[in-house]
Formats: sequence, C-alpha cells, structure tokens
Amino acid sequence: NLPEDQADKLLLASWGLPKAVLEKYHSLGVVQMFEWQAECLMLGQVLEGKNLVYSAPTSAGKTLVAELLILKRVLETRKKALLILPFVSVAKEKKCYLQ
Repeated sequence: NLPEDQADKLLLASWGLPKAVLEKYHSLGVVQMFEWQAECLMLGQVLEGKNLVYSAPTSAGKTLVAELLILKRVLETRKKALLILPFVSVAKEKKCYLQ
C-alpha cells in the first residue's frame, strides 16, 4: 500500500507527462492508476531505465505501466523505444493512440 504522502502518485498528472498525453489518457477514461501500478513505477531506478519484471492477470493494467515508462524515457532522453505487442489488433490500436 502507498503511504498517504504518496497518494498523489496514483494520478497520471503527477508523473510529469505532457498535457497532450494526459488529455489522450483522460479521453480514454484513464485519470489515475492502481496502487500496484504506481508501486511498479516507484521501484528502484525503474524510471532511470533499470529493468522491471512484473506480472498481473489479463486486463489488470500491465500495458499502462509499460506505456508510461516508455513515454517518460522517450520524452526525457529523446531516444527511440521498441514496443513489442502480442497481436496485430493491439499493435494497430497502440499505433493510433500513441501517435
């Protein structure tokens, strides 16, 4: 569980994402994340590019964690990222919404 002084970490707006990215997530109904997602982002040096291995059931929100990590790194370092997805339909969906 997140300590009370870190409860704001559940809000996407607290992660330093650009307004356009936040607006896109908000248009999809994503304004905040689950505690376990925020905990993943706060582990060790994950935000600085260190590895993260996590597991959750289907539709639990794993993709959001990966997207936020990728977006932050790409925007902060101006480097490219490779996102590998399991299905063509998911790849097409992410392509549209990440553009």
